[in-house]
Amino acid sequence: MNKSFSLSLLTAGFITVLVGYTSSAAIVFQAASSAGATAGQLASWMWALGLGMGLSCIGLSLRYKDPVVTAWSTPGAALLAGSLAGVPMGEAIAAFMFCAALITLCGITGWFERIVGRIPLPIAAAMLAGVLARFGINIFTEMQSQFALVFSMFAAYLICKKLWPRYAIMLVLALGICIASAQNLLHLQAVKLAIATPEWMMPIFNWQSMLSIGIPLFAVTMASQNMAGVAVIRANGYNTPVSPLITWTGLTTLILAPFGCFSLNLAAITAAICMGKEAHEDPAQRYKASTAAGCFYLLLGLFGATIGALFTALPKALVLAIAGLALLGTIANSLNVAMSHEKFREPAVITFLVTLSGVTLMGIGPAFWGLIAGAIASIILSGFSVVDQS
Repeated sequence: MNKSFSLSLLTAGFITVLVGYTSSAAIVFQAASSAGATAGQLASWMWALGLGMGLSCIGLSLRYKDPVVTAWSTPGAALLAGSLAGVPMGEAIAAFMFCAALITLCGITGWFERIVGRIPLPIAAAMLAGVLARFGINIFTEMQSQFALVFSMFAAYLICKKLWPRYAIMLVLALGICIASAQNLLHLQAVKLAIATPEWMMPIFNWQSMLSIGIPLFAVTMASQNMAGVAVIRANGYNTPVSPLITWTGLTTLILAPFGCFSLNLAAITAAICMGKEAHEDPAQRYKASTAAGCFYLLLGLFGATIGALFTALPKALVLAIAGLALLGTIANSLNVAMSHEKFREPAVITFLVTLSGVTLMGIGPAFWGLIAGAIASIILSGFSVVDQS
């Protein structure tokens, strides 16, 4: 193989996509299911997300000759899974478009850092922790109905997290599938290798849904995902301009939202795979790893129908357990950030509790009210210095 595109680059790209899908595809499935997605719509979601991530990875990496990796917003998917119940698909699509428009505007104007800076990081982290905590709780509530399956996955997660942390979720998922198969809990009859057919979902613009879904999705994507993605890029010594990256992820989401692309952002954890020495000794060559990842994303998006059918065939307890286990690290990190600033500790606790409570007022969901409650508490307790994150 030509040294300019070595096996290590291809391997890094493949592992990037494999880790991304196996660690969070179950959460995307839950989000689509909460919106009442049909099998065809679920396949379209996976097609649109794969296409968006693939094109943005390839295009941005080749444009800047830096390893730029994009991903769907995993915390955003978790937020949607907890807030889309009872929301018509058309209204959900409109909220995705609204979020994408805000992201695009931030990129074009360069307002990214200034807007995110107005939401104290502990408040954003507490909101995220409140949303994700429900998924962590699911690990243990599902043990009541499928103890052998879920407990085995939980025990295996702890062992794998200690010995092989990068591959823990993949190994636990494989174990869960084996146990489910032994218990005759798999329904693989409907799983067939099939190319996904894009399905247009007409947006229905409703201000309540746009506020309760679009704004929290925007806040989570920008504060929790894009900020981390930029930090990874900078930590690895790359000076890729940020605003164009944000602009293109927003525009790509906006175009593909009617097909189910809810939010694309800069990747952090998976991006680090393409930016390390394992990908290539020469940092200038590592953009080829993210380009390879984009190609794999396109391939998986092409077979979105198969991926959707596969997750439909899995038992509910397995899907909920793997989603919760995949988010344990994010929950822990979010709580750590939320409690790390004494000045914002009480507002963060208020944000967390309001979000976790599931309260809905005027048709607007708990994530939005968690942000509002935390912001008000910060303003009162911190003397109106809400933008100070120190």
